[in-house]
Amino acid sequence: MDSLRSRVRDAAAQGQALELVGHGSKRFYGEAPQGQPWVLSREPALCGLRAHEPAELYVTAGAGTPLRELEAQLGSQGQQLGCEPPRFGGEGTVGGLIATALAGPARPYWGGVRDALLGLTLIDGRGELLKFGGTVMKNVAGFDVARAMCGAMGTLGLITEASFKLMPIPQAQVTLRFDATQDDAIYAANQAALQGLPLSASAWWNGSLLLRLSGLEASVRAAAKRLGGDALPVDLALGFWNGLRHQSDEFFAGAVRAIQAGSGVAIWRLSLPPTTPVLKVPGEQLIEWGGALRWLVTPLAAQAVRELAERAGGHATLYAALDKSAPAFTPAQGAEAQIRARLKSEFDPKGIFNPGRLG
Repeated sequence: MDSLRSRVRDAAAQGQALELVGHGSKRFYGEAPQGQPWVLSREPALCGLRAHEPAELYVTAGAGTPLRELEAQLGSQGQQLGCEPPRFGGEGTVGGLIATALAGPARPYWGGVRDALLGLTLIDGRGELLKFGGTVMKNVAGFDVARAMCGAMGTLGLITEASFKLMPIPQAQVTLRFDATQDDAIYAANQAALQGLPLSASAWWNGSLLLRLSGLEASVRAAAKRLGGDALPVDLALGFWNGLRHQSDEFFAGAVRAIQAGSGVAIWRLSLPPTTPVLKVPGEQLIEWGGALRWLVTPLAAQAVRELAERAGGHATLYAALDKSAPAFTPAQGAEAQIRARLKSEFDPKGIFNPGRLG
């Protein structure tokens, strides 16, 4: 760890920006990377399992640890991360999970990355090793630092290890399919969420609503009988949710092909109130999280998409595009901008970590 701290101190002294990289599977996300790449998954001090207490439902792992290795270890003990972290191209690290805070289909039902994160250790922009978690969750400024790192795109410090709470892998799982318009799907998914059913994922695409039920066998069976619909074969259901989680399904694959072909479309990620009505925009849409996450593949101008999201009470992220002249994230304003600036000055006063990644 001393060598890592020394490198940070040297970079700060020389004004050398550092691009913190895990596997690089999410480098497309956010603003363009700047600085000297530092591949943390190649640093032995940052890789590997630190502790796993199945009975206590928590795990601690180095930030450079591959998610596939971590999840394999957890799966061998019948446990999982409830946020269902995506692995694009099969890649992804613990640090990248925290930096992007991207979660899978179970997010609104089992919680996101912030909900799972118990604590972490990081090297700040001065080369100091700081620990946050347990009884010291808040720093001197009063912020929950561990959770503030979620979605910060590596701009606040070099995470060295992190601890997460776990959940048991459900005993039973069933996916139900319904023919549905977008309007019907949004209504049905929200109604299902209000009924106390063991719902663990929902998605609408191309005329089909899919609801996943997970839990004890008896409760899953009873909920499936209550909802009706067509139960998908296990392998087909697993393939669908994994494709959605890791963005390897036809919706995302087709969107990437369209972008690469120069068609002028972009992939937008909209976070909205779940009951927001159908968005009347050109292009293709996929709905997740009971209506709270809307994916758009559209040629619509950035300002128009952002205004659409704001009118609905949410925000839009430019997720993937050939032309990324528009900001990836909606620019922070007011109190949010002040908090970001305060955290940045506290943890990275020389601005060496992933400059510009948040815009």
